[in-house]
Amino acid sequence: MCSKYKKLKVLEGFIGELVSKLKKAAPRFELGIKDLQSSALPLGHAAEKKSIDLFTDLNSQETHSLLFICNGHGEDVITSEIIKRLLKKIKNKNIEVLPLVGNGDVFNTIKSKNFRKIGHLKELPSGGFSNQSLKGFLLDLFAGFLIDNLRNFLIVKRKSKYKCKIVAVGDFLPLLYAWSSECEFSFIGTPKSDHTWNSGPGWALSDFYHKIKGSEWDPWEMFVMTSPRCKNLIMRDKITANNLNRKNIHAKYLGNPMMDFVNAKNEKISNIVSFKRIILLVGSRYPEAFKNLDNFLDCLQDFCLSKDLLILLPLSINSNVIQIENYLNKYGFKKQSKTKFLIDEDSVWKYKKKYILIGIGKFSLWANMANVGLSNAGTATEQIAGLGIPSLSLPGSGPQFTKSFAKRQSRLLGGSVLVCKNKKILLKRLSLLLKEKVERLKQAKIGKKRMGEYGASDKIVDSINSNLLS
Repeated sequence: MCSKYKKLKVLEGFIGELVSKLKKAAPRFELGIKDLQSSALPLGHAAEKKSIDLFTDLNSQETHSLLFICNGHGEDVITSEIIKRLLKKIKNKNIEVLPLVGNGDVFNTIKSKNFRKIGHLKELPSGGFSNQSLKGFLLDLFAGFLIDNLRNFLIVKRKSKYKCKIVAVGDFLPLLYAWSSECEFSFIGTPKSDHTWNSGPGWALSDFYHKIKGSEWDPWEMFVMTSPRCKNLIMRDKITANNLNRKNIHAKYLGNPMMDFVNAKNEKISNIVSFKRIILLVGSRYPEAFKNLDNFLDCLQDFCLSKDLLILLPLSINSNVIQIENYLNKYGFKKQSKTKFLIDEDSVWKYKKKYILIGIGKFSLWANMANVGLSNAGTATEQIAGLGIPSLSLPGSGPQFTKSFAKRQSRLLGGSVLVCKNKKILLKRLSLLLKEKVERLKQAKIGKKRMGEYGASDKIVDSINSNLLS
């Protein structure tokens, strides 16, 4: 552990030294960044102007009392809901958020004079999953990923001058930022769970590695968690919190905040209850989402039931609907102008005895309406599992939803989502789940248990308020 500490201190010293040099050479640094990023066109050019405009606002010396740092789509959603609750509860606190992956569009819905989004923000070519492949990492590097992170690190480093408090949401990167800032901080560890290695066969090399550690969290992460400046440590499930407590790391489990952002019930389901219902979750990262949609539509092309099939296709707000509709046309679906299902759908499409309903931003409204999910997604898959809806996945080439990601997710959810090797297996399992309610309940039961109960966000807000802000 001592060697890990030395490595972290060396890393912090190196970054601090680099930041100091960058400050002295600020004009040349800004010019160099623009030159480097222009050489990365067209990869990062679309987000370039927005990033610079936002960054110029950061030169303000105004004191902000609370900063959230998050790194991922699911983490952004969790963070935004926690911020909304904090703004209502604590009227005199100024709150900032620094999203480390993407533009953080979800935060645009927060309208408050006490809140602002900061940072050098950009959609990355890999979609923010550069750790999943060497190709993704190189594309992100070429698009200015390293420079963006150094800029954001500099922003966080300045916060200690103003006695700022920090809440890190995600994994090691936001945790490292918070620790290196020399500010007091809380950490909400959302992506890692000891269910991933404590369940299932456990023959993978990574399983042995986690068993030796006694946690999916790595030694350097656990070391940072023991910092006296870490005032609050919250895990996503009980097993992970308990395993950290056995190592004298005082972690809490307050429930899973992911379940606070989906509707448990929907009265409009009565309009479609006579149909067999599938929810199609293709992910929010493009162009990977297009590939997932293409694969699922190919599977469903020859799928037949005795009853009409209703396929719910909720899309993220950044979706290219025209491109989505081109895929539907490719598989014979035609837009229906006169057919209405009255569940707030944006459009209805039909091919033989199958209907597809498109809904922009309708996931939370539709999630509870399905019998079964076809899901190549991250957070959304976990949320429908928590609602008691079993699902099937068909891994593609990534960068996010790879075979290894799908297997890890299946173990995390206790088999509530089953990984299918090919189209034939997927269709066989789909037919069984739609026809046999007992099979659906059997697969879904453990998913609800793994995801936990509602109400975690309010408990997390209370914990942050009492442990970090008081």
